[in-house]
Amino acid sequence: MATTSDIRNGMIIRFKDDLYEIIEFLHVKPGKGHAFVRTKLKNIKTGKVIDNTFRTSEKLEEVRVEKHKKEYLYFDGQFYVFMDSNTYEQMQVPAEIIGDLDKFLVENMEVAMKLDPSGEVVGIELPTTVIQEIVECEPNVKGNSASVSGKKA
Repeated sequence: MATTSDIRNGMIIRFKDDLYEIIEFLHVKPGKGHAFVRTKLKNIKTGKVIDNTFRTSEKLEEVRVEKHKKEYLYFDGQFYVFMDSNTYEQMQVPAEIIGDLDKFLVENMEVAMKLDPSGEVVGIELPTTVIQEIVECEPNVKGNSASVSGKKA
């Protein structure tokens, strides 16, 4: 069990029978009354963000998340398929878990897959840089020099 002083961004906790990732937190010590921690929590399964306040005396159940290197193979319309490069075992991940990160997934990219203690996928972590090619870009309009004109890419 973790205390409120152990809270950090990216920490995953079990709260109201669901897994939540702490997006941001703020320790508050008012002039009167007891100190508390104001947090923004993101539900791992639904992606919904909620605000919650914890008293400093509260205990939180921290969920240990393991990271495993996997290689992204393809998207079959419903699931993203990843492969373990050592065992060649393939794993299907529902599209809801990947969320908006799908824009940056490139075939054969190595990602860090986050697994909870039961072996369930709770998310992925992309590399810090991604190399992609710009396929199409609108041309710059000539004669628009009164304002800053630039191409989108």
